[in-house]
Amino acid sequence: MEGFLATCIVAATPLLFATVGELLTEKAGHLNLGVEGMMLMGAVIGFLAALKTDSALIALLAACFAGAGGALIFAILTVTLRANQVVTGLTLTIFGSGFAGFVGQPILGSMVPAKTSAFFVKRAVPLLGSIPFLGPVMFRQDIFVYLSYGVVIIVAFYLYRTKPGLNLRAVGESAPSADASGINVTLYKYVHILTGGALCGLGGAYLSLVRVPIWQADVVNGRGWIAVALVIFVSWNPLKAFLGAMLFGGLSIVGLRMQAMGVSVSQYLVDMIPYVSTIVIVILSSYKKGKEKQPPRDLGNPYFREER
Repeated sequence: MEGFLATCIVAATPLLFATVGELLTEKAGHLNLGVEGMMLMGAVIGFLAALKTDSALIALLAACFAGAGGALIFAILTVTLRANQVVTGLTLTIFGSGFAGFVGQPILGSMVPAKTSAFFVKRAVPLLGSIPFLGPVMFRQDIFVYLSYGVVIIVAFYLYRTKPGLNLRAVGESAPSADASGINVTLYKYVHILTGGALCGLGGAYLSLVRVPIWQADVVNGRGWIAVALVIFVSWNPLKAFLGAMLFGGLSIVGLRMQAMGVSVSQYLVDMIPYVSTIVIVILSSYKKGKEKQPPRDLGNPYFREER
């Protein structure tokens, strides 16, 4: 059981980065369906940076900038030009897929350099790694996983315990009211959309640098869409995002686990499990009640100050 749960955390890590990134974007009142595209951009640029520099740190920074670059396109179109957010997000996914295919074509089949791979080997956290059951599951992982823990804690603290976090939630609930109270709405939207994109880029980089350290064309494989659904499932709460990502991480590997145990199951059925589960959970989430479980009221609505 410990081994299975530890593997669930590994499978959950890219989903967790992407979910928290999209959560920040939606808290700013913008629905970005381009998560898949930003993850692909982060995956290919992070992998390429690792190949060229053999530096894990540069690879991570490159992945962040790539994801943020995709988010910047989305922000310019939806914040400044007030384009339709759904259409723009879908276009960003198509753009990211094409970008990854074009940039990644010359490096298909390439492996992550040994020095970079060594940086991401699993390491036990002193003392915490010795805790019975919890230690082997959570604290004998790679540095990327520990980074995801930190991101969840920092974002949760930021949203619910700081003034800028309160301002962000105000922007998402009612941009005109936030503007009238002196909050720079445009700045908050840009900063958090770009930050969300950077986290999505990190999620993609985890897949290409750690999970599947050989470049392949569709390394993200639909996880961006699952992340969008996860935001709804966890009620826009970063702490719940960890549990939600764990659940979907487990669903993505349960079929392989069954096959390893000798249970005969179709590979096509195995591949369907996480996506069918996504549909079911989105349907169930539509029945949520209570203000704390509802999306930001201004989600998807463009804001133009002169119309206030």
